[in-house]
Amino acid sequence: MTVIFAADDFDVTEEAPAKINLALHVTGRRADGYHLLDMLVTFARHGDCLGFRASERDEFSLSGRFSPLLTDGDAGGNLVLKARDLLRQAARAAGFEAPPVHIHLEKNLPVASGIGGGSADAAATLRGLARLWDLALPSDVVNAIALKLGADVPMCLASRPLIARGIGEVIELLPDFPSFAMVLGNPLVGVSTPEVFRMLARKDNPPFVLPLQATNGRMQWIETIEGLRNDLEPPARMLCNEIATLSQLIESQGALATRMSGSGATCFGLFDNLEQATAAAASLHSLRPDWYFQATETIKGDA
Repeated sequence: MTVIFAADDFDVTEEAPAKINLALHVTGRRADGYHLLDMLVTFARHGDCLGFRASERDEFSLSGRFSPLLTDGDAGGNLVLKARDLLRQAARAAGFEAPPVHIHLEKNLPVASGIGGGSADAAATLRGLARLWDLALPSDVVNAIALKLGADVPMCLASRPLIARGIGEVIELLPDFPSFAMVLGNPLVGVSTPEVFRMLARKDNPPFVLPLQATNGRMQWIETIEGLRNDLEPPARMLCNEIATLSQLIESQGALATRMSGSGATCFGLFDNLEQATAAAASLHSLRPDWYFQATETIKGDA
């Protein structure tokens, strides 16, 4: 008999918020091939959810709209299981117990869609298992594990508005950053991140310069965001025609600003309030029921 789980059935639950690149400037490239980025990042109140509980043996289960696109295979191909194994190794090296655990992933975000789903899941695994196992590891140890899992994971570990530079590991939190009402949209078409970077016309674009956050309110931030870029959007549009259509559809609903997140194909629109965003998402869903649309709000800097 198949047992159906939900994340809230577990002893410890952790949200894995969608990571939204409000701006992404490609400013250079390191000798090892990694691209240097300036990113303005915030996180949505919508995302995946993970549950954790003690078990006689390690288990992993899935639910949610996009779970059929994943498998519960070995740790080699799953960031959640990689995070479990790396944290367990560090915990035992520090003298902590890290017994078997059942991890459940409720997959609500599209897969490989430019909003950090896998990275957010890995970060939530680090947070959730630290609580379940009652770990007191130094923050630099946990951050090193996060970076080993991927350049986006340290950002997702924070899950607060921030500026990220370097390959994503140099992080500056933005405590006064406002919350935005937002619609997320995705045409459910995959875009290859390596191919997007390969097609960049320039890899030494200007970094961004932000005004003083203390004097920059919500509408001023929207104006600032409109003046920034996602340097990955033009090549992504060449690879995936649906991105242009999606962006136009969101803009047609009265969005204050519209842009692609990350390497795509998810686009977002900022709205005056959640009611408008909810109405826009419903309208967009009626126009394209085969695509993904979600109204949400982003997490405030002081949350």
